Amino acid sequence: MSITPQFGTIKPSQAQQTLSDNYLSFDSDTGGGTFAKQYLPEIYEQEVERYGNRTLSGFLRMVGAEMPMTSDQVIWSEQNRLHVAYDDVTVTNGTTLTINNISATAGPDFVQNVLSANQTLVVIDPVTGKEAKVIVTATPAGPGTAAIAVATYGSADLVPANGAGNPAPFTAAAKVKIFVYGSEYQKGSTLVGDNYASIEPSFTQFSNSPIIIRNQYVVSGSDMAQIGWVEVATEDGTSGFLWYLKAESETRLRFADYLEMSVVEGKKVVAGDGVAGYNTLLSGTQGLFEAIEDRGNVQTGFTAAAGLDDFDAILKNLDTQGAIEENMLFLNRQTALDFDDMLGAISAGQAGGTAFGLFENSEEMALNLGFSGFRRGSYDFYKTDWKY
Repeated sequence: MSITPQFGTIKPSQAQQTLSDNYLSFDSDTGGGTFAKQYLPEIYEQEVERYGNRTLSGFLRMVGAEMPMTSDQVIWSEQNRLHVAYDDVTVTNGTTLTINNISATAGPDFVQNVLSANQTLVVIDPVTGKEAKVIVTATPAGPGTAAIAVATYGSADLVPANGAGNPAPFTAAAKVKIFVYGSEYQKGSTLVGDNYASIEPSFTQFSNSPIIIRNQYVVSGSDMAQIGWVEVATEDGTSGFLWYLKAESETRLRFADYLEMSVVEGKKVVAGDGVAGYNTLLSGTQGLFEAIEDRGNVQTGFTAAAGLDDFDAILKNLDTQGAIEENMLFLNRQTALDFDDMLGAISAGQAGGTAFGLFENSEEMALNLGFSGFRRGSYDFYKTDWKY
C-alpha cells in the first residue's frame, strides 16, 4: 500500500528513512504520482501465454488441401459416375417410363438418353421401396424427353391393369429411379442398329479464382531504438527473445490465419449482390464451406438424442458416394459432446454393460467420458476438436 504525504508537500530527510513527507510515489503504470520512477520494479521477463495457442491455420495443410498456383484462375475436372442411372423418372403407364430431365442442348446440367434396346433395368420407388426388373424394348434417339418402352419381368405391366389381378408394383405417375444392370439378347442376334447408344465418358468441370489479401505492420523509427527483450514462445513453434518486433511476429501469424480463413469462409461474387455493386472487379473465391453447401453432403440437425439413427443415415449416404473406409471428423465443441453422448448412451455401464474407463477398469478407475474414435458398419471414424 502506497504512503500518502500528510502535509501536501514532500520534504527531504537528512537520513535514508521512510517518512510520510519524503515519499516519492509512482502509483500508476503511466508514471503518475510525484516522481516518474524511484525504484526499479521487478520484471517477470517471460510473457504469460494467457490464451494458449491463438492461431487457427494448419487445417488445410493437415487434410492435404494445399497446392501452389501462379494464375488468376484454376480449373479442374471431376469424374462422373461409371454406370448409367436416372433419378427423375415417371411411370407413365404400364409399359412406358419417361425420363424427365433430358437436356436438349449441352450445358452444366446436360443429361442425355443413353439407354438402348434390350438393356435390363432395375426400377425403384424411393418412397415405398418397391422395385421391378424390366427390359428396354424401344428407346427414342436424340435429345428431348425420353419415353422408354419396357417389358416387365414377373408381371404383365408396371401398373395394375384396371386395379386388380396384376402383381405390378407401381401406380401411374409414380416417381421412380432406374439404373442399368445388364442386357439380354437372343442367340445369334446383332446389336440393334441405330438405336444402340455408344456412351462417351463425361466429366464435370469446376473453376475457382484466388483472392489478394493484405496486412501490414508499421513501426516508428524512434521506437526502434527502445529495445526491450521479452522471452516468448510463438505459435509457429519458435521460442526465444524478441523486442519490439514481437508485434511484427504476431502480424505475420495473423496474416497466416487470414489466409486460411479466407479459403474456408470465402464466397463467390454473384451478379446483383452488394459486393458486385461495390466493386465490379472483385470476384471472390469459393471457400470450403460454400463448396460443401453447393455440391457436398450436408447433414443438419444431428443430436445425441436421436442416437445412432441419424448417424446411420449418414452412413447410407456415404455408401452412395463411394466413401473411403477411414474418415476424420473435425468437430466444434457442441458436436464433439453430441458424439460422446451418442456413444456413451450405447451402454450405461449397468447390469453387466460395458464401462468406459481407464486403467483397466480398476476400483480406482478414472472415468473416461470422451471418445477419440469408433467404428460403425464398415467405416472407421476418428474425431478431433477443430479449434476454428
